[in-house]
Amino acid sequence: MAQKEEAAEAAAPASQNGDDLENLEDPEKLKELIDLPPFEIVTGERLPVNYFKFQFRNVEYSSGRNKTFLCYVVEAQNKGGQVQASRGYLEDEHAGAHAEEAFFNTILPAFDPALKYNVTWYVSSSPCAACADRILKTLSKAKNLRLLILVGRLFMWEEPEVQAALKKLKEAGCKLRIMKPQDFEYIWQNFVEQEEGESKAFQPWEDIQENFLYYEEKLADILK
Repeated sequence: MAQKEEAAEAAAPASQNGDDLENLEDPEKLKELIDLPPFEIVTGERLPVNYFKFQFRNVEYSSGRNKTFLCYVVEAQNKGGQVQASRGYLEDEHAGAHAEEAFFNTILPAFDPALKYNVTWYVSSSPCAACADRILKTLSKAKNLRLLILVGRLFMWEEPEVQAALKKLKEAGCKLRIMKPQDFEYIWQNFVEQEEGESKAFQPWEDIQENFLYYEEKLADILK
């Protein structure tokens, strides 16, 4: 049975910037490291195959998966019924702004009150309490935004703080559900890099259905 055990490992400052901490006696080298910005949120249209296979897998133990990958679809509809759609993905390293917050800061930083937004997220794991709070604040201000969050795994679902945050999301009108095998296939087809000239069929992992059912039951218990 699946059980969430998120073991995010603390990264050294040098590893966040991809630099070595050797020879810090050199004042110029030290200044260079200090002046480097923290890691940046990575954005794109399609993520590498190996990232998807590792980060999105709804595994029993998720130790080492200390990133959040967020694939999104944004549909903006005007009063005339015309819809503009965009899609892409974000990833983070849990060393600063998480992917959920980065979405509102970089992908949808402003909301046009004349438009209706339908946003769908496909996220490797469910939001932490802090990200859930940011989502709640955004939904309270943007009444023209509808958000559906599909998650591969539940993040620290046994923690009361996390459970309370997920309940508040539901109460605020945010739809939250566990990804079915078909959802992983959708991500594979629409957000994962494919070989030139042809796309390979999605190959579900052995326990994909079992873990989906387990997490679905846990989420239902939390939200009831």
